[in-house]
Amino acid sequence: MAIDIAIDLGTSKTVIFGNSRIILEEPTIVTADSETLEPVYFGGEAKETLGRTPDTLTCIHPIERGSIADYDSAFEMLSKYMHDAFGSKIIRPRVMACLPTGLTELQHRFMGKVIEESGGRNVTVIESPLAIALGVGVDFSQAEGVMVVDIGAGVTDIASISLGGIVQCDSAKIASADFDDAIIKFVRRTFNIEIGPLTAEHIKKQVGTVVQRPVEITMVAKGRNLRTGLPEAFEISSAQIYETLFDTAVTICNAVRKVIEKTDPDIVSDIMNNGIHLTGGGSLINGMDQFMSEFIGARVIPASDPSHSVIKGAAYALKHPSVLKDMNYQVRSVKELIID
Repeated sequence: MAIDIAIDLGTSKTVIFGNSRIILEEPTIVTADSETLEPVYFGGEAKETLGRTPDTLTCIHPIERGSIADYDSAFEMLSKYMHDAFGSKIIRPRVMACLPTGLTELQHRFMGKVIEESGGRNVTVIESPLAIALGVGVDFSQAEGVMVVDIGAGVTDIASISLGGIVQCDSAKIASADFDDAIIKFVRRTFNIEIGPLTAEHIKKQVGTVVQRPVEITMVAKGRNLRTGLPEAFEISSAQIYETLFDTAVTICNAVRKVIEKTDPDIVSDIMNNGIHLTGGGSLINGMDQFMSEFIGARVIPASDPSHSVIKGAAYALKHPSVLKDMNYQVRSVKELIID
């Protein structure tokens, strides 16, 4: 019997939702043979090799900034995930795919094609902001404006929505991964120590903040001394991280402000009254909702499950297609998005 599933093929992780639950959630990364590019590890196993591979292996990020960067690796990875999730004895599922706003027709085509070739059928797409609105339970069918902000790993999706459609939107090419890059650069500049992306991510989760903490916290991390080439430990504080991440947080908030500036005044008034719904893994960094609220001058409402708002909204739209058909929005197949 055929089943319906939703797929969020994101920059940092891939999530598959079906049968009213998350069936699979794995990092979007592949470790491959350096010469043949044949996949060796996928997902969590591949992420553990990040920054630790010998010359014979290389880590590949199939999705970068929300779009396919390596088609073959994306196909191999998603085929593996589909098999892990469902086995090989099911009818090809109907798929609702979440895509960032602002993708080109070619990027739409590649995304749809890789999902179909990996085992899906009748692939339809929903823009992430609409999926988020459904995922956090916002009623955007009325003539009243709402705003959603999704800070992912590679892109930040921002949209003002009214009457079931996107009024203004942007897919800013700055997001959670840029916090990690800022930490790597700070540690190199301040301590003369090189750290990898996994260590930077760990520092961000442990002491990362975009507002000053009332009580400073510290942690010890390890890296390679650039002068001696030897391992070395260093202590880093939340105050240092606050200064390091400040500029990236400002850039994200400026992208939100630009969307607001292009939105009709009456909808902006609604947004100021109703608040901005904040979601995505990047929103979990300490103080992000407070920082954005003070920067924009509006109430910011953090999602209860920010890491899964998009996939839950897409799954809801797949199960209840009338929720979008009754509005000024139509779920489209990938083929309808392609201009021959």
